[in-house]
Amino acid sequence: MLRDKNLVPLSHQHQHALALCVRLDRALQAKSVDLEAWQAEIQTIFEHEIGVHFAAEEKELFGAANRFSDLVPLVRELQVEHSALRELFAAAAARALDEVGLSVLVEKLAQHIRKEERQLFECLQKLMAAEELSALGAALNEALKDATRSCAVPDPATRLRPKS
Repeated sequence: MLRDKNLVPLSHQHQHALALCVRLDRALQAKSVDLEAWQAEIQTIFEHEIGVHFAAEEKELFGAANRFSDLVPLVRELQVEHSALRELFAAAAARALDEVGLSVLVEKLAQHIRKEERQLFECLQKLMAAEELSALGAALNEALKDATRSCAVPDPATRLRPKS
């Protein structure tokens, strides 16, 4: 299903987070991980975008979804996932993640994003009237206004280098 324009800002932020997951997964697979650099980048991305994104989802998106009884269990799952992801982001900020912890972050974040996109967004688009989606979009835009609107350039230490 084509993404409703009112949910596109969240989907764009999901794309940014998934790009981080892909880059980090590739670095982990290549055994080319600078733990300090990756955790610093993860901390920055959380502070500038993902933290604001989570707050907007929890306030606006989950609130709208909770109006539909069929979506309440899914919203509860997503809230629990936000909490677990916040703990992983906090561990990265404290520079407490090793390669296994980074791998867990990649897996949990990617799964969470896909669940929101494939389940929550799809259901909301089917259940909400156009006017409701428009009102939700306006509320999300306001809630997301403090998020960084540009992709950060990765630290050179977090870029994959060709094997010599």
